[in-house]
Amino acid sequence: MDPVTSGILIVTALFVLMAIGTPIAFALGGVSLAALVLDQGMGELTYFGETFFGSLASFGFVAIPMFILMGAAVASSPTGRDLYRSLDLWLGKVPGGLAISNIGACSIFAALSGSSPATSAAIGKLGIPEMRKRGYPDGVAAGCVAAGGTLGILIPPSVTMIVYGISTETSIGRLFIAGALPGVMLALLFMAWTLVACKLAGGYHAPNPVAEATRELKDKVASNVEHNLKALVRVLPFLVVVSGILFALYGGVATPSEAAGAGAFLCLALAILVYRMWQVKPLTTIMRDALRESVMIMLIIACAEIFAYALSSLFITQTVAEAIANLEVNRWVLMAIINVFLLVAGFFLPPVAVIVMTAPILLPIILAANFDPYWFAVILTINLEIGLITPPVGLNLFIIKGIAPDIALKDILLGSLPYALCMVLGILLLCVFPGIATWLPDLIMETAG
Repeated sequence: MDPVTSGILIVTALFVLMAIGTPIAFALGGVSLAALVLDQGMGELTYFGETFFGSLASFGFVAIPMFILMGAAVASSPTGRDLYRSLDLWLGKVPGGLAISNIGACSIFAALSGSSPATSAAIGKLGIPEMRKRGYPDGVAAGCVAAGGTLGILIPPSVTMIVYGISTETSIGRLFIAGALPGVMLALLFMAWTLVACKLAGGYHAPNPVAEATRELKDKVASNVEHNLKALVRVLPFLVVVSGILFALYGGVATPSEAAGAGAFLCLALAILVYRMWQVKPLTTIMRDALRESVMIMLIIACAEIFAYALSSLFITQTVAEAIANLEVNRWVLMAIINVFLLVAGFFLPPVAVIVMTAPILLPIILAANFDPYWFAVILTINLEIGLITPPVGLNLFIIKGIAPDIALKDILLGSLPYALCMVLGILLLCVFPGIATWLPDLIMETAG
């Protein structure tokens, strides 16, 4: 069977398995195993096992469960609540200020947790009910949190950036720096659209944040300023830890694995000390959530490596790469084709799976077209962010639906789509001004050197 036919059959089988609810990792592994055995015989079972365990043998992967544990410690503590309430007190009197404060809280919480689902869940649990109570349309309330949550895979430290760095053998520290300014840019674009959406809907002025606060909050604080300071004091230690981790990475003081381990320990300790989480139950929840997500990601990585091995063994990867490389088109047309491919892949697959499967194939093509690999990492990540708030998978959409089950999924989707267009605008801005992603890494790395 020729590589093109084999590729079509494999991709079709993969999508059929996912469509009937098979977990991503099992679908990837099952299709790969079937293709290898049918093409090359039962002897491939030996290579299947070797590839599965060998793909996880990299010491760099230690950083993934550590950063996930760090994010779980932050997500399980009331840090999101403090961030949200503090920003609400500052921005509550601005038209649409409550929605803007949700995006600001998502941006900061994304840096603390490194997880899009955790960011959407932590901020959405407080922000969405409060916005609806103050009269915000359901679409605006749900859309701004769903979109803000996507920043978790771009703003450093980011687990997906670690996976990209290991898959392409590029500097994880430089990848983190490259995602910083684009992350801020997207957050500002989200805020700008939120302000426009609220203006179009009539504008929303919160009468008085403290007057509408819960009875519990009224009992705890005597004034806006006092509450503001208390919230900041509780959040600042976490921000200091994240800043320290990034400094250690950028300054070459520690490897990603060492920085992740220290960050996980410190955030867990802070969650216990600052929020008095002494009981066994919350600590068990943190460990359970971190273990569950770590195993899921590592399984996807291992099975995606097997999938890539199967495609390579059947010469599908080489055929596709050669076909793309032989396209006699302008390099920006090539980049547009790659963007469409990544966008479609992000509609159906989680970010980690897309990165592991495509980054090693696309990187040589990107380099041959004279594109910066770190700039491309940001472009790839934003494409995958769009997939988090668009069907059919749209993980953040379903998280928001779980938080606010009485909001129609259609309203959540329609409220999120303008933010997807903001991300498309962000990609165009990065293409016109690539320095948004490359200037800061060049500056810091040259200074450190």
